[in-house]
Amino acid sequence: MQYVLSVLIGVGLAAACGMRVFVPLLVLSIAAKAHAVQLDPAMAWIASTPALVALAVAAVAEIVAYKFPVVDNLLDTIATPSAIIAGVLVAESQFHFIGADGAMLKWAAAAIVGGSVAGVVQGATVLIRAKSTAFTAGVANPVFALAESLSSVALSVTAVVLPALAALFVCVALGLAALAFARRKKKPVAAATASR
Repeated sequence: MQYVLSVLIGVGLAAACGMRVFVPLLVLSIAAKAHAVQLDPAMAWIASTPALVALAVAAVAEIVAYKFPVVDNLLDTIATPSAIIAGVLVAESQFHFIGADGAMLKWAAAAIVGGSVAGVVQGATVLIRAKSTAFTAGVANPVFALAESLSSVALSVTAVVLPALAALFVCVALGLAALAFARRKKKPVAAATASR
């Protein structure tokens, strides 16, 4: 059962990395320091005081930076690969049950699970922000950024406290994103067919 909970925590935190890179890492650091989660020995540095302070500063800076409409779009170019890397790190930190002999398997599983979940969520937020910028000239972006920051905090905390609920939310969100993407793909085809 502990293995399942570890995977669920990793998935929830990875999804939260897709909204804010440093918030889930900060929550993981706090939780590990409070002994609320177990870390893979290779990721024990996350529970150190210097890491906690650095992650807190980075999380606050990231949240503030996303409040500026032009800066937020520029940050997305950096945040996308960073979110994937953070997703891999938080997932790997929870795959301690694989053991030291399976280091390659552990990192591969973290890349597949954590990296892809974080990447999909980050991609969805980039698309939403781009639409917000196009339709509102960036005026609505700070509101979206606040919602995104609060969602990242809520999902990160839920992943640690109620991992099954966080994983359920992630599955529903990914399913909705897949449906939206499928509809978007069908519209141009339908429009092209109608024009003939």
